[in-house]
Amino acid sequence: MACTALKKIIIAIDGPAASGKSTTAKILARRLGYTYIDTGAMYRAITLKFLRSPFLEELFADDTRLKEFLDSTEVHLEGENVFLDRENVTDLIRSNEVSRWVSKVSSLKLVREKLAEYQRKIGAGKGVVMDGRDIGTVIFPDAELKIFMTASVKERARRRYEELLEKSATGKIDVSIAELEAEIAERDRADAEREIAPMRKAPDAIALDTSHLSIDEQVEFIYRHAMQHIGAQT
Repeated sequence: MACTALKKIIIAIDGPAASGKSTTAKILARRLGYTYIDTGAMYRAITLKFLRSPFLEELFADDTRLKEFLDSTEVHLEGENVFLDRENVTDLIRSNEVSRWVSKVSSLKLVREKLAEYQRKIGAGKGVVMDGRDIGTVIFPDAELKIFMTASVKERARRRYEELLEKSATGKIDVSIAELEAEIAERDRADAEREIAPMRKAPDAIALDTSHLSIDEQVEFIYRHAMQHIGAQT
């Protein structure tokens, strides 16, 4: 049951891929009566459009072409649905191909600037739970509550494998857990080392290792911290 909040705050949840951010943030937002903003889905939508472009290599090499490309691109969220140029791409952006490319696309300055502006706009009214890689450090450095979620690479690969398996129409997938471990480790490295808005824990963020926690336990942990700021009762 959602609580009646005495005040609205921004809850920033950052962390690496498959650490449990999105599922936890979504449930937490519902419990608080807040808006959930999945910034990772925005980057995935842009990545999907990159992969569909016949000028893929040029988009990485030519800022003028990239700016034109981004100016003609619209990404927005409606509840849990993600729209790219008015097309519902909610399921398409979760493909393994998009996962392999998203770190490279999200490292581009013009891409981050476009999405950062949109993220700040939709979060300005507060009452939001926003998850990503740089929410507490770049997008909303003054967020009232910052959480940095982590989990072991092995556990995150297992979660991603089960997610892909669940979404497979055939009950089979063409990637192994070992391959997913390697991909996740490489994405961690790319996210942490990129020049623009690298993934890192904000000094005032609360660390939460989810390796051995259930989703309910993760939500409850953050909820209790949120209540200290909101001052509301369920």
